[in-house]
Amino acid sequence: MKRIACQFTYPIALAVAVVFLAFMVLASPSPSRAASSEPGMATAGKASRPDRVEARIKELQTKLKITPAQEELWNNVTQVMRDNAEKMEALIKARSEEASTMTAIDDLKSYGEIVEAHADGIRKFIPAFEPLYAGMSDAQKKAADTLFRRHHGVTKSKAKRK
Repeated sequence: MKRIACQFTYPIALAVAVVFLAFMVLASPSPSRAASSEPGMATAGKASRPDRVEARIKELQTKLKITPAQEELWNNVTQVMRDNAEKMEALIKARSEEASTMTAIDDLKSYGEIVEAHADGIRKFIPAFEPLYAGMSDAQKKAADTLFRRHHGVTKSKAKRK
């Protein structure tokens, strides 16, 4: 009898743990960019998503030193960034508007849609960015490598540990 009870207890405990973890992730406030150590991002936490995207575009263009010869490829990259931001903004707005009436299942599904949109956005960004990156000078590539590592939370000390 104990064996049967254990067979049912483990999946239930696992399900409870997953729901609890999801709740904690969804309920926790996202860190503000206001505390970011990244230059140029100090006020981004207060701006709307489209404004943050435009600020990021300008920041990348400046730091990557995009040349006039690279403008067409750069424009492809920025269009994907803007399209991704628009999609995310719509999903986040819908989630926010429905938050007070969502069931736990609705909430998880909504969060899943946002996560999927983010993943789709990355999948769209890579083929737009690859040709630009391939045509960059070594100095530009080094700057891009550093900027993307820093933007995604990978620091030198974390990278060395891996």
